[in-house]
Amino acid sequence: MFGRDKDTDVIETLPMVPLRDVVVFPHMMIPFVIGRQSSIKALEHALGKGKRIFLSAQHDASRDNPGPGEIFTLGTVCNIVQSLKLPDGNVKVLVEGLERARALEFKEEGGFFRVVVKVVPRSADEPEIDLEAVQTRVIGLFEQYVKLSNNLHYDAMLAAVRVEDPGKLADTIAAHLAVAVEDKQRLLETFSPAERLARIAQILEAEVEKLQVDRRIQGRVKKQMERAQKEYYLNEKMKAIQKELGRKDDKGSETDELRKKIEACKMPKDAREKALAELKRLESMPPMSAEATVSRNYLDWLVAMPWAKRTRERKDLVLAEKILEEDHFGLDKVKERIIEFLAVRQLVDEPKGPILCFVGPPGVGKTSLARSIARATNRKFVRLSLGGVRDEAEIRGHRRTYIGAFPGQVIQMIKKAGSRNPVFLLDEVEKMSMDFRGDPSSALLEVLDPEQNKTFSDHYLDVEFDLSQVFFIATANVVQSIPQALHDRLEVIRIAGYTEREKVEIARRHLLPKQLKSHGLTAENVTLSDDTLSEMIRRYTREAGVRNVERELQSVLRKVARKVVGLGRGFHVEVTPENLAEYLGVPRYRTDRQEEKDEIGVATGLAWTEVGGEILPIEVTLMPGKGQLQLTGKLGDVMQESARAALSFVRTHAVRLRIDPAFNRKLDVHIHVPEGAIPKDGPSAGITICCALVSALTSRAIRRDVAMTGEITLRGRVLPIGGVKEKLLAAHRIGIRTIILPRENEKDLADVPGPILESLSVHLASHIDEVLKIALVGPDAPREAETATEGLDERPGGMTH
Repeated sequence: MFGRDKDTDVIETLPMVPLRDVVVFPHMMIPFVIGRQSSIKALEHALGKGKRIFLSAQHDASRDNPGPGEIFTLGTVCNIVQSLKLPDGNVKVLVEGLERARALEFKEEGGFFRVVVKVVPRSADEPEIDLEAVQTRVIGLFEQYVKLSNNLHYDAMLAAVRVEDPGKLADTIAAHLAVAVEDKQRLLETFSPAERLARIAQILEAEVEKLQVDRRIQGRVKKQMERAQKEYYLNEKMKAIQKELGRKDDKGSETDELRKKIEACKMPKDAREKALAELKRLESMPPMSAEATVSRNYLDWLVAMPWAKRTRERKDLVLAEKILEEDHFGLDKVKERIIEFLAVRQLVDEPKGPILCFVGPPGVGKTSLARSIARATNRKFVRLSLGGVRDEAEIRGHRRTYIGAFPGQVIQMIKKAGSRNPVFLLDEVEKMSMDFRGDPSSALLEVLDPEQNKTFSDHYLDVEFDLSQVFFIATANVVQSIPQALHDRLEVIRIAGYTEREKVEIARRHLLPKQLKSHGLTAENVTLSDDTLSEMIRRYTREAGVRNVERELQSVLRKVARKVVGLGRGFHVEVTPENLAEYLGVPRYRTDRQEEKDEIGVATGLAWTEVGGEILPIEVTLMPGKGQLQLTGKLGDVMQESARAALSFVRTHAVRLRIDPAFNRKLDVHIHVPEGAIPKDGPSAGITICCALVSALTSRAIRRDVAMTGEITLRGRVLPIGGVKEKLLAAHRIGIRTIILPRENEKDLADVPGPILESLSVHLASHIDEVLKIALVGPDAPREAETATEGLDERPGGMTH
């Protein structure tokens, strides 16, 4: 049905077929298959009515029965050139596009759409000069596109575009572009040939550039594939040659060897499956590739781990105790703990591994004690120094994706031990730090938790490894620096400094024989008596451990070795306290550091340091002034507060202590702690400062043979302090025999060696009045002294009289 309106527009009613992912252009011959019943009915109707049909694309190709709103209104009026019914009921159709047309009205009749279409008239001709330039550019781009595209026949395509009509040229090229349906639909809806050619030029430029990039990539891939195929061919040829010669190829023997190792090392099921999967990957890789090297290293680590290897543990308590006594003198508490552990091992087959932490000053034998434990239990020994470690990967390892990745130090040390139940020493555990790479102390939490380390997972191995059989021992100099969460998992055993008698025994039993051997000497060349060793320890060293003792022995033996070389192997010398200075020079320390006489304003305190206990003399002097308090000696904040608290107590109780209550308006007080270059802090000097103040203000001397330690409150109560053992050892070392301690520290006296405690007179005080009564020289005593020592807990603060 044709009709014309007053503007001579062509109106026509035609059957319509919606198309999936296809846009038909005028002047285009295209075959396609029709399968929907509605489309077949529309085709049959068109074949009976002049073979003209309207074709338009669907918006959504997945829709089987699109409505009028789901079909583009602009399509193409086509002529059916040929149709063929297929055996499966579908119809194959060949159509030729004639003209653009716009659907004005959709009617559903007889099970298909009939549409009223308005034919789009062709645009008026553009200026020939402009169009010729655009046409030439588009044809040139299309030639490049056809050359680069593998889907288009070069000669046929170039023949198709040899047309002069710009509209026909644009439609022909648009029909052969491999672009999205939406882009083709926009080209169909562009009526001006000049605009259509300009858009096609833009699309062709983008497509040509894309195809050029694809061609370059394909070239590289092809070269790599050719190289891989060449390697494969040569490898297969080499295998064939090896087979003819009766030999096995290297790679085959390597994979067979790895498979045997995997089967032999008795891995857990998960680790074994992972190892076999990695081995299968390795077999398919070229032997010289980088990935093959990574896989080979990974498998080497897996098979090298002691999955089922363990040393037979010695459970003989008598023999273990004998070995510990041979290696170390003293340290009874530590030895007792080890024997207890072995006793439990005899009663329980699979107890959880203990995690001990030896805390003590340098040189007291923490590391060597861990070695002795390994020897006593017949376990392998490995040591990991954690000082300065700041990367979490040092504990957990790096993932295999990184170049040069390795397992963490924990797994490396277990492999080095070759046993799943070694003694594992974590040295200097408190000296770890953290930065942007993570917190290694947090990574250690899993390692040192008996509930978790059974399934420890290293980032590199990526399989679980059982650390529950490992005997972990950590060491530290101070417990305060250990992170709280880590400290919670450790059983802390404190190792205090040695007494002089213990140092002499250690030097005679262990250090001297060791140094004689290392210097090539024998006991016939040199003799050192116990008195000589005591003199060396007392006047040339000042430490809690024995490292400096060992250095001084080395100095003596070097000089002896020189004389042996000069005078012959039969040379013998006896080193005595009198000639010790010839070998070690002028003594560095005085034997007795206590005051030579009782003095006013000078009290002897006791302090704890990282290397053991020390004597802390405190001096107080008074001068005319206005009550200012001056503190010197590099004192920390806590120690300065203790001094102010002591002064406040003295001012509050001035009348009872027989002190002028107005002294603070007439006198300035200067408190000094000698050795001013050394920082000092802590509250334990409180009662010492108070004694020195009372002594200075009452002009009563303090006994030089008394040392004291304790914190003071504003009410005069004496509070407990730490480091009792070390402080008492320091007092004993310099000859002080009368010690004043807080009463609540009575329990700590059990840690002091018996001979030391027997030689000391220890007084326990709960109030400062008791301290003053013992420490001050003279008959005068504070008023109500008897009352002050009774019921001190009920004493109100800030009492004045």
